[in-house]
Amino acid sequence: MTDRDTAFADYFAARSDAMRRTAYLLCGDWHRAEDLVQVTFTKLYLAWQRITRHDALDAYARKTLVRTFLSERRLGWFRKESVSNEPADIPITKAGPEDRMVLQEALKQVPPGQRAVLVLRYWEDMSVDETAGTLNCSTGTVKSQAARGLQTLRDLLTDQMTPTFDRKRIS
Repeated sequence: MTDRDTAFADYFAARSDAMRRTAYLLCGDWHRAEDLVQVTFTKLYLAWQRITRHDALDAYARKTLVRTFLSERRLGWFRKESVSNEPADIPITKAGPEDRMVLQEALKQVPPGQRAVLVLRYWEDMSVDETAGTLNCSTGTVKSQAARGLQTLRDLLTDQMTPTFDRKRIS
């Protein structure tokens, strides 16, 4: 271990618990607090050679922690990664030919622009950008048409559902 690593390890051992508590107060979740502290100390380690005032390490580390927290909130990390008691994926029962026919009939009733977006996005598995390029429209139009098309499809299927059709599969 080098002197740099030893100094960093000593600082980590002395300050990680306090940083974890501060991170918890910022985010309200111990697991997320651990992640924030890990990212903070990683950034601190990478900058360790450039830090000349080791007497100001606590202030630097706190600032890094807060900036990391705010940055992740802006990026939406806290919405992407959340703990829940619900399973992430809802198991679907095998669809029968009746379900496919009901879905195809409902799809025929969706307005053409919305139907084109739904087919390209969800059947052809194209990205929003690819769909916009294919339809020669903006990505915002693709997103709004997809949302409206899915809602139209849900409304139509609510009236036509067979007992074996699972509504959650199309959401």
